[in-house]
Amino acid sequence: MKDGVLNMVVIAEESQNNTGGKFPDGPNTPRFIQTIQGIFQPRKYLEERVLKYGDIYRAKFSGFPAQVVVSNPQAIQELFTADSKLFESGSGNTILQPLVGDSSLLLMDGERHLHQRRLLMPPFHGERMRTYGDLICNLTTETISNWEIGKTFSARAVMQEISLRVILRAVFGVDEGERFEKLRVLFKEMLDSFNSPLTSSVLFIKALQRDWGPWSLWGRFLRKRQQIDELLYGEIRERRSENNVERQDIMSLLMSARDEEGQGMTDVELRDELMTLLFAGHETTATTLAWALYWIHHSPEVREKLLKELEGIKTRDFTEISRLPYLNAVCSETLRIYPVAWFTFARTLKVPMRILDYEFPAGTMLSPCIYLIHHRPDIYPEPNSFKPERFLERQFSAYEFLPFGGGNRRCIGMAFALFEMKLVLVNILSQYTLALANKRPIQPARRGITFAPATDVRMVVKGKR
Repeated sequence: MKDGVLNMVVIAEESQNNTGGKFPDGPNTPRFIQTIQGIFQPRKYLEERVLKYGDIYRAKFSGFPAQVVVSNPQAIQELFTADSKLFESGSGNTILQPLVGDSSLLLMDGERHLHQRRLLMPPFHGERMRTYGDLICNLTTETISNWEIGKTFSARAVMQEISLRVILRAVFGVDEGERFEKLRVLFKEMLDSFNSPLTSSVLFIKALQRDWGPWSLWGRFLRKRQQIDELLYGEIRERRSENNVERQDIMSLLMSARDEEGQGMTDVELRDELMTLLFAGHETTATTLAWALYWIHHSPEVREKLLKELEGIKTRDFTEISRLPYLNAVCSETLRIYPVAWFTFARTLKVPMRILDYEFPAGTMLSPCIYLIHHRPDIYPEPNSFKPERFLERQFSAYEFLPFGGGNRRCIGMAFALFEMKLVLVNILSQYTLALANKRPIQPARRGITFAPATDVRMVVKGKR
């Protein structure tokens, strides 16, 4: 964001008494210190600030314009239902550019964003969704078929394997062969480059993004990304030469798409959207599934209720399975208590806007905080307790429960992710009896731009069902 916009925000704050408006208060801690706190102690930082400054407060982070953290449901409703033309959202996602590229849907705005979103929506909804049911169940069964009684395993590693194979098959129509084996390994290794708060800091602090050779953190990341690019561009070249119009995978859909002028996507645009789909459709799902297994087995009463519901399944109707009420409640509570993303995509105002009692000048970045909304005790009593029953007792609005964001930036893969999550859990719990290898509480920690279990969720196989 240009310095002129930042100056507009500062001037607006200083002159609020003259204009009759009000701008949120916030900490005066230096920008770099707030950034470090947000990276290494995100829960403490957020919870302390919301207690001191309320559910709409000003924050400052390195690499971003002055922004406002919002955890007020009414304010979020006003934000999500406002005309999307009043905001820029892609510019707030530049932190993702090294991972997904300049041509990613996540970095787009306006008509270009709307066009690309319409193109990518159909494969994740309706009839196409049902075709993924057998795929998810078969890949899950295949992945866990070698589990042995008494052996322990990493829940996150297994869930990563399943979710990556599912998204590879959905995107490319295949997940086997030398190219895709290399892609699986490299993609996991690339994301593992940011598997701790310390290594994640390189994404937030531009000064750390220096290639000091293959042994440096950024250097390793760049080399992994280059190897992935070579595999993706190789697949793109082969697909273009084949020109098989009968293929139904997402990549083929993207390659056949044309804009108003009859132009298709370039290789670079294809590559960036493929990376976006792989990142968004793999990492988040794997983390959520690992959390789900943890909470189900951390709470014996939850596990027993869920198993009792699953015992009544007499059908392979995936739609019916996905509607099981307690299964849905368990998945929703998992997404509530420790959401994978703690903020929705930010909205940067193009024009001044009034929300509740506040006047925000153009250039203000508004950042709805999913974590803080999900931990409001007035909405979720005992917010730090895992209680699926809360989702059976009442319906939460899209401004109170928003694990997939909202408005025109809500995740296009939401239905697919929930569908996959439910089918994977049903298949695992129906085939094996599991337990946590230890009962120590596990807290969330930063993993790149997402949040995952701070320590590995180790499970032990107790028996077959």
